[in-house]
Amino acid sequence: MRSPTASGAVFPTAILMALLFTGCGPQAGPTTTSSPSPTVTSPTATETTTAVPTATGSPSTPGTATASASWTSFTTSDGQLTFDYPARWSVKDPAGELPEGGGAFAEVTNEAGRPLAALRTNMAVGSTCMDRYPYSVLDSEELPALIQGQGAPRFVYETRGNGATPGPADTPAAAYGITSVPAASGDSASCIFHFFNWPPTAAMFGAFFNPENNVTPGAASLPYLEQARKYKETAEYADIRRMITSLRPV
Repeated sequence: MRSPTASGAVFPTAILMALLFTGCGPQAGPTTTSSPSPTVTSPTATETTTAVPTATGSPSTPGTATASASWTSFTTSDGQLTFDYPARWSVKDPAGELPEGGGAFAEVTNEAGRPLAALRTNMAVGSTCMDRYPYSVLDSEELPALIQGQGAPRFVYETRGNGATPGPADTPAAAYGITSVPAASGDSASCIFHFFNWPPTAAMFGAFFNPENNVTPGAASLPYLEQARKYKETAEYADIRRMITSLRPV
């Protein structure tokens, strides 16, 4: 595995999924760089002309990117959650083995078959990583539709490390997704931990930034973290942001 700060880093799915259960690192996301097997759009998904965002607040504007105009909706096979996504993308459900005791596991891919985000519920979450790193929050928005108990979870796109100090070893240093972890303060933060409270345990919806999947035109020669920052200005990121922040209970 290459360093998280290297350009074009590749992150094996097996290693990323293992991080889910140790809690020391970002949420696992679909990261394979080869075209996956044919995706299957769930029969519960219904075509619509526009999405209905449910998040509130004043989100930052993802550059001047033009996002998709045609959207459709997907409801998880357990009937608990729904989200909107560009009609040209696909949802594979289930995307793998479901957790014991039920839950959902869906993967969103773009028209080229590149995985962009995974939604999984009934997660087993371990202890968090206590190491600390320089960090940047590139984008953030509260999601009150997903409140369970006190405080709303947040959509966040964030990084760990910088040009002088690398992020966690052998762990991608940029990720977008939903988290219930309190926002970082000061000059350092622990490992990226994108899980949010959802019955019966926890859930995730997001992915690591991976230059092999999250393409930023004209940025291939830049270091990993620079590519991650520039990705925020792309139309694809605008679509991912809208998709993830549309997640809501059925």
